[in-house]
Amino acid sequence: MLGMGLTLSFDDFRDVAHLPKAGMIGVFCQFVIMPLLGWGIGKMLALDEIDPMLAVGLILVACCPGGTASNVVAFLARANVALSVMMTVVSTFAAILLTPLLTKWYAGTLVDVDAVGLFQSTVKVVLVPVTLGLILNQFLPKFGKAVRPFSPFVSVVAIVLIVASIIGQQREVILGSGWRLLAAPMLLHLGGFGLGYLVAKLFRLREENARTISIEVGMQNSGLGATLAKGHFPGTVAPVPCAISAVYHCLIGSVLVALWRWRSEKQTQ
Repeated sequence: MLGMGLTLSFDDFRDVAHLPKAGMIGVFCQFVIMPLLGWGIGKMLALDEIDPMLAVGLILVACCPGGTASNVVAFLARANVALSVMMTVVSTFAAILLTPLLTKWYAGTLVDVDAVGLFQSTVKVVLVPVTLGLILNQFLPKFGKAVRPFSPFVSVVAIVLIVASIIGQQREVILGSGWRLLAAPMLLHLGGFGLGYLVAKLFRLREENARTISIEVGMQNSGLGATLAKGHFPGTVAPVPCAISAVYHCLIGSVLVALWRWRSEKQTQ
């Protein structure tokens, strides 16, 4: 989150004030399609029969905002990078309120969800570091310029370590849960990518904007989900779907990048 803040300036927020129709559609899908998918897939695969906390973890990551990796994927897929960045910014700040509320709404029937505590944690994990990065970048531009080339790498390493730690600690749970635990995050992200693209096309958006919305809806901030899960459901398997989610959305995003680049090159021939 600090690394993301270091890439932002106050000008970005002026751009957000003029968020185009495509961006509004994308953010709406982010917080409507994904949470509903997370809840529905958990019910369909009966994750609560294995462990209710697996369903809670899936819902939590589904209620998270788009991940910053989506901006890189949008660039590689020849989508609208400016729109991708704006959507990431808007969904990240919207998540401060929406992630706790939506998690409480969808997962509250399974376990007791402390929405206020989740809100406080999201403020600490999202708002504080992003704002700090923004201030550093704005008022100490030389420092921001010096750190910016390294922050994406540090961010990636941090997320990989979080994911690896969760998967390593919960290895027996993952192996013992069978195909349902592995299928649930895969279906979540396939649905997000597919429905995001479909909704964009239904609104007759341009191809590059449809790709952007697909990417933003399909790629979640799994690192945030894992951090919140570990903090609010300690000693449970809630972080596991978040960790598996991080692997899946990167793999699916990479496949789509290859497909879309191939289509773009074919059309230019």
